Amino acid sequence: MTTYLLETERLRLRELRPDDVNALHGVLGDPETMRYYPHPFTREETTAWIDKNLERYAEDGHGLWAMELKTSGELIGNCGPTVQRVDGDDLVEIGWHVRRDLWRRGFATEAAEACRDHAFDALGLPRVISLVRPENKGSCRVAEKIGMTVWRQTLRGPGWVHHVYSMTGGDRAALDSRG
Repeated sequence: MTTYLLETERLRLRELRPDDVNALHGVLGDPETMRYYPHPFTREETTAWIDKNLERYAEDGHGLWAMELKTSGELIGNCGPTVQRVDGDDLVEIGWHVRRDLWRRGFATEAAEACRDHAFDALGLPRVISLVRPENKGSCRVAEKIGMTVWRQTLRGPGWVHHVYSMTGGDRAALDSRG
């Protein structure tokens, strides 16, 4: 029996499993989906991605989770809180990837919002971030839709500028009070 960690109107999030490699590779191996990464993932890199998240679950109690459609149980991406080293600080990032044929339907926003709330409510975190390259307009919009704003910039990977979007629990409380 599958244990779901989070549930939204249209999605369920659960821990990744080794048998998710084919479906997840359909996301992480896609050149357009991964255009803001150094390269699309090979199948072996997708397997390593799953393995890294299994380690995160054991060490941190969270990581990127499989994102499934409620209607079909189909894995369409991943989303969740992961510890990232940013300019010498360990910060918890809400990250997401959605299969390209399902872009612009609100799935990333829906999952990221649920993960943001989980990070504040269940994990008790004071701040969450999202690392997004400025030219990745779709992910910038997701971060903004869930209430994040650009806090600062940092260099990642091969010297790429990333916005460090951020939100504190107080920011969320103010957002919630506005309705």
